[in-house]
Amino acid sequence: MSSLPLNLSIQDIGHATAGSIVYPPGGRLGPRIQQDVQLVMLYTGEMNVEINGRMVSIGPGHVVLLKPGCEENFTFSRSEETWHRWIAVHINKLPEEATQLLGQLPEYLPLTEEMNRLLDLMLNMQRYASVDDPAMISLGLAALYLYPTESRRALLEKEKHPAIYQVLSQIYEHYMDELTLAELAARVGLSPEHLVRLFKQYEQTTPIAYLWSYRIDRAVELLTSTGLNVTEIAHRCGFKTSHHFARMIKQITGRTASEIRRLSWSGMRKS
Repeated sequence: MSSLPLNLSIQDIGHATAGSIVYPPGGRLGPRIQQDVQLVMLYTGEMNVEINGRMVSIGPGHVVLLKPGCEENFTFSRSEETWHRWIAVHINKLPEEATQLLGQLPEYLPLTEEMNRLLDLMLNMQRYASVDDPAMISLGLAALYLYPTESRRALLEKEKHPAIYQVLSQIYEHYMDELTLAELAARVGLSPEHLVRLFKQYEQTTPIAYLWSYRIDRAVELLTSTGLNVTEIAHRCGFKTSHHFARMIKQITGRTASEIRRLSWSGMRKS
């Protein structure tokens, strides 16, 4: 696969948008005909997408690739809220070669922090930029090129110990619950010590440090993209109390929750 497989430029893009939404239990969307190349990132709940009559089931911690011209029908978790965010890129005329290459890519991949950060930038920028602003279009195009790059990375990372993927999946799906090192290790049939060694080898951190970092990332996203209060965000992201959340977010980000929200909503959030 080429390093620039889609062979698209800024001139090929009509507009690019990003968004975030939480569906209540039993939520539905569609049917609709997809107009864009869309990347949908799932954080909580469950998403089943019927694409041209074929069902694709997506779990938390994944990004799904949706292609123009397809008929889609979405159903979400019946038992809990489903939170997802998206990047939609409208291509004026999709070249046949690009259409074929899109068809060769995986329908969904593990969601990475690189894709999350790119989406954060788009959500912040579109507060003061139009959807056809060159900066928005550039970020949308970057997302389209990042997806095949991550596809190749996912193939290479299959060489990791399978327990790493199992634990990451547990963290992505259950980060809002109380998880301990012993529980995570038991779920993959390893001793806690062995699991820590594997995580340090492949992720350069420990399972619990990774869990808290993931919780903080999700909490920051809720602070910057929703109007939920701090107590509700703390509860949704697995913190014991709002005081615990406040202490952890200050310790890790260097800012208070109110500072993060204020800077983001004013369009002045700094990295």
